[in-house]
Amino acid sequence: MRKISNPSRRQFIQLCGLSLFSASANQYIITGRLSRQNIKPKRLQIGDTVGLISPASQINPEDIESVKRFLTQQGLKVKQGLHIFDRYGYLAGKDDDRAADVNAMFADKQVKAILTTRGGWGVNRILPMLDYNLIGKNPKIVMGFSDITSLLLAIYARTGIITFHGPVIISTWNQFSFDYVRQILFQGKAVTLKNPISIPLQTITKGIARGRLLGGNLSVITSTIGSTYLPQWKGAILFVEEIGEDIYRVDRMLTQLKLAGILQQLAGFIFAQCTKCIPEDDSEPYLTLSQVIAHHIKPLGIPAWYGAAIGHIKDKFTVPVGLEVEIDANSGEIKMLEAAVI
Repeated sequence: MRKISNPSRRQFIQLCGLSLFSASANQYIITGRLSRQNIKPKRLQIGDTVGLISPASQINPEDIESVKRFLTQQGLKVKQGLHIFDRYGYLAGKDDDRAADVNAMFADKQVKAILTTRGGWGVNRILPMLDYNLIGKNPKIVMGFSDITSLLLAIYARTGIITFHGPVIISTWNQFSFDYVRQILFQGKAVTLKNPISIPLQTITKGIARGRLLGGNLSVITSTIGSTYLPQWKGAILFVEEIGEDIYRVDRMLTQLKLAGILQQLAGFIFAQCTKCIPEDDSEPYLTLSQVIAHHIKPLGIPAWYGAAIGHIKDKFTVPVGLEVEIDANSGEIKMLEAAVI
Protein backbone atom coordinates (compact mmCIF):
# COMPACT_ATOMS: atom_id res chain seq x y z
CA MET A 1 0.00 0.00 0.00
CA ARG A 2 1.34 3.42 -0.90
CA LYS A 3 1.18 5.83 2.02
CA ILE A 4 1.13 9.63 2.11
CA SER A 5 3.98 11.25 3.99
CA ASN A 6 2.40 14.67 4.51
CA PRO A 7 -0.32 14.49 7.23
CA SER A 8 -1.76 17.91 6.48
CA ARG A 9 -2.37 16.99 2.86
CA ARG A 10 -4.01 13.74 3.93
CA GLN A 11 -6.32 15.62 6.30
CA PHE A 12 -7.17 18.12 3.56
CA ILE A 13 -8.07 15.35 1.11
CA GLN A 14 -10.26 13.58 3.67
CA LEU A 15 -12.02 16.83 4.52
CA CYS A 16 -12.78 17.64 0.91
CA GLY A 17 -13.99 14.12 0.15
CA LEU A 18 -11.61 13.77 -2.79
CA SER A 19 -9.79 10.63 -3.89
CA LEU A 20 -6.08 10.07 -4.22
CA PHE A 21 -4.89 7.52 -6.76
CA SER A 22 -1.42 6.08 -7.06
CA ALA A 23 -0.07 5.04 -10.41
CA SER A 24 1.10 1.73 -9.04
CA ALA A 25 -0.76 -1.57 -9.07
CA ASN A 26 -1.48 -1.11 -5.38
CA GLN A 27 -3.83 1.81 -5.59
CA TYR A 28 -4.81 3.63 -2.41
CA ILE A 29 -7.93 5.76 -2.26
CA ILE A 30 -8.96 8.10 0.53
CA THR A 31 -12.61 9.04 0.64
CA GLY A 32 -14.68 11.49 2.62
CA ARG A 33 -16.73 10.36 5.58
CA LEU A 34 -20.39 10.89 6.34
CA SER A 35 -21.23 14.22 7.92
CA ARG A 36 -23.72 12.31 10.09
CA GLN A 37 -22.33 9.73 12.47
CA ASN A 38 -23.52 6.16 12.05
CA ILE A 39 -25.66 4.57 14.74
CA LYS A 40 -24.58 1.13 15.90
CA PRO A 41 -27.12 -1.30 17.39
CA LYS A 42 -26.34 -3.25 20.55
CA ARG A 43 -24.66 -6.62 20.18
CA LEU A 44 -26.55 -9.85 20.78
CA GLN A 45 -26.13 -11.61 24.12
CA ILE A 46 -27.20 -14.93 25.55
CA GLY A 47 -30.81 -14.63 26.71
CA ASP A 48 -31.74 -11.91 24.22
CA THR A 49 -34.96 -12.08 22.22
CA VAL A 50 -34.83 -12.00 18.44
CA GLY A 51 -37.92 -11.11 16.43
CA LEU A 52 -38.85 -12.90 13.24
CA ILE A 53 -40.71 -11.04 10.48
CA SER A 54 -41.79 -11.75 6.89
CA PRO A 55 -41.67 -8.39 5.10
CA ALA A 56 -41.53 -9.88 1.60
CA SER A 57 -42.72 -13.25 0.24
CA GLN A 58 -44.78 -15.81 2.13
CA ILE A 59 -43.27 -18.55 4.28
CA ASN A 60 -44.49 -21.93 5.57
CA PRO A 61 -44.32 -22.59 9.34
CA GLU A 62 -42.41 -25.85 8.84
CA ASP A 63 -39.72 -24.04 6.84
CA ILE A 64 -38.41 -22.16 9.87
CA GLU A 65 -38.76 -24.70 12.69
CA SER A 66 -35.21 -26.06 12.43
CA VAL A 67 -33.64 -22.59 12.52
CA LYS A 68 -35.82 -21.57 15.46
CA ARG A 69 -34.42 -24.58 17.33
CA PHE A 70 -30.92 -23.60 16.26
CA LEU A 71 -31.36 -20.06 17.56
CA THR A 72 -32.69 -21.40 20.85
CA GLN A 73 -29.63 -23.63 21.13
CA GLN A 74 -27.49 -20.50 20.84
CA GLY A 75 -29.18 -19.14 23.96
CA LEU A 76 -31.61 -16.83 22.21
CA LYS A 77 -35.35 -16.45 22.66
CA VAL A 78 -37.53 -16.22 19.56
CA LYS A 79 -40.59 -14.02 19.07
CA GLN A 80 -42.65 -14.22 15.89
CA GLY A 81 -44.32 -11.29 14.21
CA LEU A 82 -48.10 -11.28 14.36
CA HIS A 83 -48.40 -11.64 10.57
CA ILE A 84 -45.35 -13.80 9.90
CA PHE A 85 -47.36 -16.58 8.20
CA ASP A 86 -49.99 -14.42 6.49
CA ARG A 87 -50.67 -14.93 2.79
CA TYR A 88 -51.80 -12.43 0.20
CA GLY A 89 -51.09 -13.76 -3.26
CA TYR A 90 -47.32 -14.22 -3.44
CA LEU A 91 -46.79 -11.86 -0.50
CA ALA A 92 -46.57 -12.65 3.21
CA GLY A 93 -49.77 -10.77 3.92
CA LYS A 94 -51.05 -7.32 3.03
CA ASP A 95 -48.69 -4.38 2.91
CA ASP A 96 -49.97 -2.61 6.00
CA ASP A 97 -49.75 -5.80 8.07
CA ARG A 98 -46.20 -6.57 7.00
CA ALA A 99 -45.18 -2.97 7.73
CA ALA A 100 -46.94 -3.18 11.10
CA ASP A 101 -44.79 -6.18 12.05
CA VAL A 102 -41.61 -4.24 11.25
CA ASN A 103 -42.73 -1.25 13.31
CA ALA A 104 -43.92 -3.46 16.17
CA MET A 105 -40.56 -5.23 16.45
CA PHE A 106 -38.74 -1.90 16.72
CA ALA A 107 -41.21 -0.70 19.34
CA ASP A 108 -40.90 -3.90 21.41
CA LYS A 109 -38.31 -3.28 24.15
CA GLN A 110 -37.77 -7.01 24.63
CA VAL A 111 -36.67 -7.57 21.04
CA LYS A 112 -32.94 -6.95 20.57
CA ALA A 113 -32.55 -8.06 16.94
CA ILE A 114 -34.84 -8.52 13.94
CA LEU A 115 -34.31 -11.42 11.56
CA THR A 116 -36.20 -11.84 8.31
CA THR A 117 -37.60 -15.20 7.25
CA ARG A 118 -36.94 -14.88 3.51
CA GLY A 119 -36.67 -12.52 0.55
CA GLY A 120 -38.60 -12.90 -2.68
CA TRP A 121 -40.49 -9.68 -3.35
CA GLY A 122 -42.50 -7.16 -1.39
CA VAL A 123 -40.29 -4.93 0.77
CA ASN A 124 -40.37 -1.97 -1.64
CA ARG A 125 -44.15 -1.88 -1.25
CA ILE A 126 -43.98 -1.23 2.52
CA LEU A 127 -41.12 1.29 2.68
CA PRO A 128 -43.45 4.33 2.86
CA MET A 129 -45.37 2.69 5.74
CA LEU A 130 -42.40 2.28 8.07
CA ASP A 131 -42.01 4.61 11.06
CA TYR A 132 -38.43 5.80 10.61
CA ASN A 133 -38.68 8.12 13.60
CA LEU A 134 -39.57 5.13 15.79
CA ILE A 135 -36.85 3.01 14.16
CA GLY A 136 -34.21 5.70 14.67
CA LYS A 137 -35.01 5.94 18.37
CA ASN A 138 -34.76 2.18 18.83
CA PRO A 139 -31.66 0.99 16.94
CA LYS A 140 -31.56 -2.80 16.63
CA ILE A 141 -29.78 -5.41 14.56
CA VAL A 142 -31.70 -6.05 11.33
CA MET A 143 -30.46 -8.82 9.05
CA GLY A 144 -31.39 -10.42 5.74
CA PHE A 145 -30.50 -10.37 2.06
CA SER A 146 -32.00 -10.57 -1.44
CA ASP A 147 -35.26 -8.54 -1.40
CA ILE A 148 -34.47 -7.53 2.20
CA THR A 149 -31.86 -5.23 0.61
CA SER A 150 -34.57 -2.56 0.40
CA LEU A 151 -35.21 -2.70 4.14
CA LEU A 152 -31.50 -2.60 5.01
CA LEU A 153 -30.72 0.36 2.77
CA ALA A 154 -33.87 2.32 3.62
CA ILE A 155 -33.24 2.03 7.36
CA TYR A 156 -29.62 3.07 6.94
CA ALA A 157 -30.50 5.94 4.58
CA ARG A 158 -33.28 7.30 6.80
CA THR A 159 -31.76 6.73 10.26
CA GLY A 160 -28.02 6.03 9.97
CA ILE A 161 -28.41 2.67 11.75
CA ILE A 162 -25.91 0.05 10.60
CA THR A 163 -27.82 -2.94 9.15
CA PHE A 164 -26.60 -6.39 8.16
CA HIS A 165 -26.66 -8.21 4.84
CA GLY A 166 -26.58 -11.82 6.01
CA PRO A 167 -28.58 -15.04 6.32
CA VAL A 168 -32.37 -15.07 6.32
CA ILE A 169 -34.13 -17.71 8.39
CA ILE A 170 -34.49 -20.14 5.48
CA SER A 171 -30.77 -19.84 4.65
CA THR A 172 -28.29 -22.62 5.37
CA TRP A 173 -27.04 -21.78 8.88
CA ASN A 174 -23.81 -23.74 8.55
CA GLN A 175 -20.63 -23.22 10.54
CA PHE A 176 -19.06 -20.86 8.00
CA SER A 177 -22.05 -18.53 7.87
CA PHE A 178 -22.83 -18.59 11.58
CA ASP A 179 -19.20 -17.97 12.54
CA TYR A 180 -19.48 -14.53 10.94
CA VAL A 181 -22.83 -13.92 12.65
CA ARG A 182 -21.24 -14.86 15.97
CA GLN A 183 -18.09 -12.79 15.55
CA ILE A 184 -19.79 -9.67 14.21
CA LEU A 185 -23.15 -9.62 16.01
CA PHE A 186 -22.39 -11.41 19.29
CA GLN A 187 -18.71 -10.75 19.94
CA GLY A 188 -18.57 -7.32 18.33
CA LYS A 189 -15.36 -8.02 16.45
CA ALA A 190 -14.02 -5.99 13.55
CA VAL A 191 -13.22 -8.91 11.25
CA THR A 192 -11.73 -9.29 7.79
CA LEU A 193 -14.06 -11.03 5.35
CA LYS A 194 -12.03 -13.39 3.19
CA ASN A 195 -13.32 -16.07 0.80
CA PRO A 196 -12.70 -19.71 1.60
CA ILE A 197 -10.50 -21.51 -0.93
CA SER A 198 -13.60 -23.20 -2.37
CA ILE A 199 -15.01 -19.86 -3.60
CA PRO A 200 -12.69 -18.37 -6.25
CA LEU A 201 -12.51 -14.68 -7.05
CA GLN A 202 -11.34 -12.60 -9.98
CA THR A 203 -9.68 -9.19 -9.67
CA ILE A 204 -11.10 -6.57 -12.03
CA THR A 205 -8.87 -3.64 -11.02
CA LYS A 206 -6.10 -3.95 -8.45
CA GLY A 207 -5.90 -1.60 -5.50
CA ILE A 208 -6.98 -0.74 -1.99
CA ALA A 209 -9.83 1.59 -1.07
CA ARG A 210 -11.71 2.83 1.97
CA GLY A 211 -15.33 3.88 2.24
CA ARG A 212 -18.77 3.06 3.57
CA LEU A 213 -19.83 -0.42 2.54
CA LEU A 214 -23.24 -0.25 0.85
CA GLY A 215 -25.16 -2.61 -1.39
CA GLY A 216 -27.15 -5.80 -1.70
CA ASN A 217 -29.21 -7.37 -4.45
CA LEU A 218 -28.58 -5.68 -7.80
CA SER A 219 -32.13 -5.78 -9.16
CA VAL A 220 -33.55 -4.52 -5.85
CA ILE A 221 -31.13 -1.58 -5.77
CA THR A 222 -31.93 -0.59 -9.35
CA SER A 223 -35.66 -0.87 -8.66
CA THR A 224 -35.27 1.74 -5.92
CA ILE A 225 -33.28 4.31 -7.90
CA GLY A 226 -35.01 7.69 -7.85
CA SER A 227 -36.64 7.08 -4.48
CA THR A 228 -35.75 8.56 -1.10
CA TYR A 229 -34.86 5.13 0.30
CA LEU A 230 -31.30 4.86 -0.99
CA PRO A 231 -28.23 6.31 0.78
CA GLN A 232 -25.71 8.72 -0.68
CA TRP A 233 -23.11 6.93 -2.79
CA LYS A 234 -20.26 9.45 -2.78
CA GLY A 235 -17.05 7.66 -1.79
CA ALA A 236 -18.85 4.40 -0.99
CA ILE A 237 -17.79 0.80 -1.61
CA LEU A 238 -20.68 -0.82 -3.50
CA PHE A 239 -21.26 -4.56 -3.34
CA VAL A 240 -23.94 -6.30 -5.41
CA GLU A 241 -25.18 -9.87 -5.80
CA GLU A 242 -27.77 -11.53 -7.99
CA ILE A 243 -29.50 -14.82 -8.78
CA GLY A 244 -31.19 -16.31 -11.83
CA GLU A 245 -30.70 -13.34 -14.13
CA ASP A 246 -29.71 -13.57 -17.76
CA ILE A 247 -26.41 -11.81 -18.36
CA TYR A 248 -28.02 -9.18 -20.58
CA ARG A 249 -30.23 -8.20 -17.64
CA VAL A 250 -27.17 -7.80 -15.44
CA ASP A 251 -25.75 -5.60 -18.21
CA ARG A 252 -28.97 -3.57 -18.22
CA MET A 253 -28.91 -3.06 -14.45
CA LEU A 254 -25.25 -2.03 -14.35
CA THR A 255 -26.01 0.36 -17.19
CA GLN A 256 -28.83 1.82 -15.11
CA LEU A 257 -26.43 2.37 -12.19
CA LYS A 258 -24.09 4.16 -14.59
CA LEU A 259 -26.82 6.32 -16.16
CA ALA A 260 -28.03 7.27 -12.67
CA GLY A 261 -24.52 8.50 -11.86
CA ILE A 262 -23.99 5.99 -9.05
CA LEU A 263 -21.02 4.02 -10.41
CA GLN A 264 -19.05 7.21 -11.06
CA GLN A 265 -19.25 8.20 -7.37
CA LEU A 266 -17.79 4.99 -5.94
CA ALA A 267 -14.41 4.44 -4.29
CA GLY A 268 -14.58 0.67 -4.81
CA PHE A 269 -16.79 -2.06 -6.26
CA ILE A 270 -17.47 -5.70 -5.44
CA PHE A 271 -19.58 -7.95 -7.61
CA ALA A 272 -20.24 -10.82 -5.22
CA GLN A 273 -22.04 -13.93 -6.47
CA CYS A 274 -24.25 -14.11 -9.53
CA THR A 275 -25.84 -17.50 -8.86
CA LYS A 276 -27.35 -19.23 -11.92
CA CYS A 277 -26.69 -16.17 -14.08
CA ILE A 278 -26.34 -17.70 -17.53
CA PRO A 279 -27.28 -16.71 -21.09
CA GLU A 280 -30.97 -17.25 -21.78
CA ASP A 281 -30.08 -19.02 -25.02
CA ASP A 282 -26.42 -19.91 -25.54
CA SER A 283 -27.10 -20.67 -29.18
CA GLU A 284 -27.43 -16.91 -29.73
CA PRO A 285 -24.55 -14.41 -29.52
CA TYR A 286 -23.88 -13.30 -25.96
CA LEU A 287 -21.35 -11.61 -23.68
CA THR A 288 -19.89 -13.38 -20.67
CA LEU A 289 -20.56 -12.06 -17.20
CA SER A 290 -16.86 -11.18 -16.86
CA GLN A 291 -17.04 -9.13 -20.06
CA VAL A 292 -20.11 -7.25 -18.87
CA ILE A 293 -18.64 -6.44 -15.47
CA ALA A 294 -15.30 -5.38 -16.94
CA HIS A 295 -17.04 -3.13 -19.49
CA HIS A 296 -18.83 -1.15 -16.78
CA ILE A 297 -16.32 -1.24 -13.92
CA LYS A 298 -12.78 -1.27 -15.34
CA PRO A 299 -13.04 2.23 -16.89
CA LEU A 300 -13.86 3.62 -13.44
CA GLY A 301 -10.28 2.90 -12.34
CA ILE A 302 -11.36 1.93 -8.82
CA PRO A 303 -10.36 -1.22 -6.90
CA ALA A 304 -12.84 -3.95 -7.85
CA TRP A 305 -13.27 -7.70 -7.97
CA TYR A 306 -15.78 -10.43 -8.66
CA GLY A 307 -16.66 -13.45 -6.50
CA ALA A 308 -17.01 -12.37 -2.84
CA ALA A 309 -18.88 -14.85 -0.63
CA ILE A 310 -22.03 -12.74 -0.50
CA GLY A 311 -25.45 -13.65 -1.85
CA HIS A 312 -27.47 -16.72 -2.76
CA ILE A 313 -24.90 -19.29 -1.67
CA LYS A 314 -24.55 -21.60 1.33
CA ASP A 315 -21.32 -20.11 2.70
CA LYS A 316 -21.98 -16.40 3.11
CA PHE A 317 -20.54 -13.45 4.98
CA THR A 318 -22.44 -11.20 7.33
CA VAL A 319 -21.86 -7.76 5.81
CA PRO A 320 -22.34 -4.54 7.85
CA VAL A 321 -24.20 -2.07 5.62
CA GLY A 322 -22.99 1.50 6.17
CA LEU A 323 -19.83 0.64 8.08
CA GLU A 324 -16.44 2.08 7.13
CA VAL A 325 -14.26 -0.64 5.60
CA GLU A 326 -11.05 -1.09 3.68
CA ILE A 327 -11.08 -3.38 0.68
CA ASP A 328 -8.16 -5.04 -1.08
CA ALA A 329 -9.01 -5.99 -4.64
CA ASN A 330 -5.70 -7.84 -4.99
CA SER A 331 -6.66 -10.45 -2.40
CA GLY A 332 -10.44 -9.94 -2.38
CA GLU A 333 -10.64 -8.96 1.29
CA ILE A 334 -13.08 -6.68 3.13
CA LYS A 335 -11.59 -5.34 6.36
CA MET A 336 -13.96 -3.83 8.91
CA LEU A 337 -12.23 -0.77 10.40
CA GLU A 338 -14.34 -0.90 13.55
CA ALA A 339 -16.97 -3.01 15.24
CA ALA A 340 -20.46 -2.79 13.77
CA VAL A 341 -22.25 -3.16 17.14
CA ILE A 342 -21.73 -1.72 20.61
